[in-house]
Parts: sequence; C-alpha cells; structure tokens
Amino acid sequence: MAESDAGGVRQYLSFVLDDELYALDISKVREVLEFQSVTRIPRAPEFMRGVINLRGHAVPVVDLRLKFGMQATRQTVDTCVIIVEAAMEGEGVVLGALADSVREVFELAGEDIAPPPRMGTGIRAEFIHGMSKVGERFIMILDIDRVFSAQELTAVAVEAPQDVPPTAAPEAALAGL
Repeated sequence: MAESDAGGVRQYLSFVLDDELYALDISKVREVLEFQSVTRIPRAPEFMRGVINLRGHAVPVVDLRLKFGMQATRQTVDTCVIIVEAAMEGEGVVLGALADSVREVFELAGEDIAPPPRMGTGIRAEFIHGMSKVGERFIMILDIDRVFSAQELTAVAVEAPQDVPPTAAPEAALAGL
C-alpha cells in the first residue's frame, strides 16, 4: 500500500466479478458504459474480447474475469464496460474492462485499507492495492496499473485497429463519472 494513502480519503468505484466485490480508484475511471457489441481481433490475447468504438476511437475491451482465471463474462442486463486509463511506461492507455455489474462510488480513508492478503484470493496479490470492508462484505481494491503487464498493454494497443467504423455513441451507464 502506498504511504501517500495514509489518512487521505479517496473515492472508489465498486463493481462485481463472479459475485465478488472489487473497486478501482475513481481517478483511473473515465466512464461506465452499457455493454455493446465488441469487434473481435484475430490472434489477440484470450482476455482481450475485442474493441469498441468510443466516439470515433477504437478502445480495447478486456475481460477481467478471464484475466483473473474465472469463467468468461456472460452478457446480462447489468454487464457493463468500465473505461479506465492505465499507466504504461509513463503514458496512459485507455481500455475498457468488462464487469458483471457496477455498484456505487464510495469513499475510503487510507487507514481503512489493509494490505493485500498473501493467500485466499483467486487473483495475484500484486494486482490488489488493498482490501477493505463495505458494510459486511470485503472489497478488493485493484491497482489497474499492475493488472496488465507492459507487454500485455502493448499487445492490446498494437492489436486495436484505428479504423473501426463509427457506431451510435454509447450512453453512460453511471451518471456523474
């Protein structure tokens, strides 16, 4: 856990993957979209579902469930795409992350975040910034900058075509982001 977090209150977006609660620092989240059709990319990594057209730009969409060793995300009325900006070698990479559903934006003080567990989760500890409780449930706070390696983000950025034909502009699934 970063020392700069101690005592500071930050906002997080909570979401669900396979009935488990996760969160991302809201500063990394650009917007939340309803799930839409994804254009597949040949020979892309398994966790990369394809690309979507976001206001004329091709944005790669990754399936966090596959990345974390779970079954692929199934499309439901609650499935959404969280548009995030991850850091790669000092530059921001915009990508969409599939989630089963988005819950809420909430605040946490740095002292309320415990270090990641050494075992007992289905994902690698280096992906987790920390853990906390929201109500009676534990929530894993992801470090999106560490979830994907520089090689994976480079592969995603290289594989994403820049000439995806425009479609109707997606609507934000969560107001105020």
